Amino acid sequence: MHSLSWAIGSPRQPDCRSTGQGRSNMTVPSDTQHQPTIALAQEFLGALSNIPRAKQNKVQDLIGKFRSTPRSSGINYEIIRDARDKNMRSVRVDQEYRAIVLKPEKGNVYVFMWVDKHDDAYDWARRHEASINPRTGSLQVLATVTREVYEDAPESSPLTAPVNESSSPLFDDVRDRELLRLGVPEALLERVRELKSSSALDAMQFVLPDEAYEALLFLAQGEDKQEILEMYGAPDEAPSIDTEDFVQALLQADSQRRFHVVEDDDELTRMLNAPLEHWRVFLHPSQRELVERDWNGAVRVLGGAGTGKTVVAMHRARYLARHAVRRGESNERSILFTTFTRNLAQDIEQQLNQLCTRQEMACIEVINIDRLIHRLTSGQGKARLAYSNQAGYRKAWRAALQLIPDELDLPESFYDEEWQQVVLPQHARTRQEYFRARRVGRGKPLNRGQRAAIWPVFEEMRNQLNNAGLRTIEDCTFDAVQLAEQGQLTRQYRHVIADEIQDFGAESLKLLRALVPEGANDLFLVGDGHQRIYGRRATLSSCGINVRGRRGRKLRINYRTTEQTRRYAVALLEGVEVDDLDDGQDSSSDYRSLLQGEAPSVQHFDSFDEEVDALVQLLEGLDKEPDREAGDGQRPTLRRDCCIVARTQRLRDQYAQALKARGIPVAIMEKESGDEATDNAVRLATMHRVKGLEFRKVCLAGINAGVVPAPRSMDSEDPVEKRYRELNERALVHVAATRAIESLHVSSFGEPSPYLTSANQ
Repeated sequence: MHSLSWAIGSPRQPDCRSTGQGRSNMTVPSDTQHQPTIALAQEFLGALSNIPRAKQNKVQDLIGKFRSTPRSSGINYEIIRDARDKNMRSVRVDQEYRAIVLKPEKGNVYVFMWVDKHDDAYDWARRHEASINPRTGSLQVLATVTREVYEDAPESSPLTAPVNESSSPLFDDVRDRELLRLGVPEALLERVRELKSSSALDAMQFVLPDEAYEALLFLAQGEDKQEILEMYGAPDEAPSIDTEDFVQALLQADSQRRFHVVEDDDELTRMLNAPLEHWRVFLHPSQRELVERDWNGAVRVLGGAGTGKTVVAMHRARYLARHAVRRGESNERSILFTTFTRNLAQDIEQQLNQLCTRQEMACIEVINIDRLIHRLTSGQGKARLAYSNQAGYRKAWRAALQLIPDELDLPESFYDEEWQQVVLPQHARTRQEYFRARRVGRGKPLNRGQRAAIWPVFEEMRNQLNNAGLRTIEDCTFDAVQLAEQGQLTRQYRHVIADEIQDFGAESLKLLRALVPEGANDLFLVGDGHQRIYGRRATLSSCGINVRGRRGRKLRINYRTTEQTRRYAVALLEGVEVDDLDDGQDSSSDYRSLLQGEAPSVQHFDSFDEEVDALVQLLEGLDKEPDREAGDGQRPTLRRDCCIVARTQRLRDQYAQALKARGIPVAIMEKESGDEATDNAVRLATMHRVKGLEFRKVCLAGINAGVVPAPRSMDSEDPVEKRYRELNERALVHVAATRAIESLHVSSFGEPSPYLTSANQ
């Protein structure tokens, strides 16, 4: 399962606070057109993914027929007589399966709500009703068993658990009309008024509309009421809402987080043929506002792990591509989408191919930043790129270190850090340029004389590389910047979208600025300092990128992991200052997951073999039949849904060998390989490899002292550099933990890592 995947069948949508009510740019065919309007509910796609593949194909055929003749006799269109919602209909998939369709009396619109076995489908229809909220105008689906849920709740439930009698209701200072403006259904108003604890609010989550629950959640956490009303609420003096006009309701941004109107046959085919985890159509209103707004300059989007940043970036690319197609620019590759690693770039391109038409994809170039730099500078001589882990680079560095001045008594690590953090990012090629270089963030101050004494080391490094026909990626990047500024690049971009920018160096950010003229919709930059794992640090403003004011946004709802896993992962960064990719600080305490689950399990073992035995026991407890249907409508977790993650490649391979010896099939995820589930084999990967991915179950194994943090990564005598490296190591474990969708297991043997102690306090 890929990192970018939506959990479409999950009870919640991604992301943060909405930016208010409104309609998107999507259009719904008018009632006078011959073809009906076909919409798919989020829950329908989730249910569709849980039925056998052969049945899914029949559903696709059924929806295709609906687009031409929805009342065809072969469809067996039936009214559900005992449904509480008079608009619920049933249509036949085959003798065993039925689909539930909402057919309002007004408008030529059909909404596919659910698909299941015959009796289960009818039962779903009896338990749900869809209506248009009279204040917000959005289409909402409510469970009609709400009253029974409260009456039959066990004594241990937060719904009925006693609370401090002196406690005031959570929303005592919020008026009824304000709650209604936030999307609270009138039928639930009294119950919401009675809530006195956050746990009771959480227990109401599954019966409240998404937008109402999110707004109440932030109010319960002490957010400013007026700010929440502005971001989530319908206008106080809202125009009259026609509660029978479902066509208009589908245009509302809050409706579109749950329903998607199929625009043409090609889109329908792409949606239903794509794996569920590759399809993203349901955007939170705050995400849609980022995607569809006409920005007057560069935009920076922050957000913790799982908040849907990459999804927003992909939809932004599609949005810009659609406009390019309309302008007749479908073959110009005018939109650049870049990210840090090759694996993630490949994954994003695959996802965009599912999301976009061929004409739209012809407008978009997807490439990771290093490959882009290599392509841009490939005609500038025969020098080869050199990376610090390559033999030629290491040989050159050893020769340069022979010129270390004895009188300064600085360790070799200082020179490596100075080269990586000062000389290369600022393109210092002469002694005078090095004298002028800024050394902000370096713990050891240097005067002019000391800089002059150590410059020969860096000068010799450049000479050694030149003699070997090698160039650093940083120097190649500055060459590309110069070519762009001089207008010598063969390809010109109108828009640049960049993901994972927290790992971009200053030179790469300067290149992004140079690749596109400054102006409307030029740069759309996405990242999170809490996930910086490659040690690069730069501020946007110092690279000529201005995102001040309303062009700096943050997503605040984690859609991927449970709240329990989010808390555990955030605790790993407790007390660590994280930047906002510009000149400010970013907090990890202001975002939340709406999904609830079990707390992560943390176990310690005396030996490696004992830990492996526990992993085997966990894996053997998972379902061994990949096609078995789960009785609750959700497919079971399989071994192939699980990933065992280790800090190093060597430790990963040790676990793989031990598991194979115990009869457990394994699939090792190499650095350059794709992420494809193999039969029912458990996947194994390093922490770096799983960045950008997600799995239903994640096991962090071997979280031992001397392994996490990695000793070599912490090898620095510079206190500032050591603090940065500490952040990188903690962020690496944080990233690995947040790959878990449903459950997280953490284990160690021998002496546990100090990070486990801090996270469990």
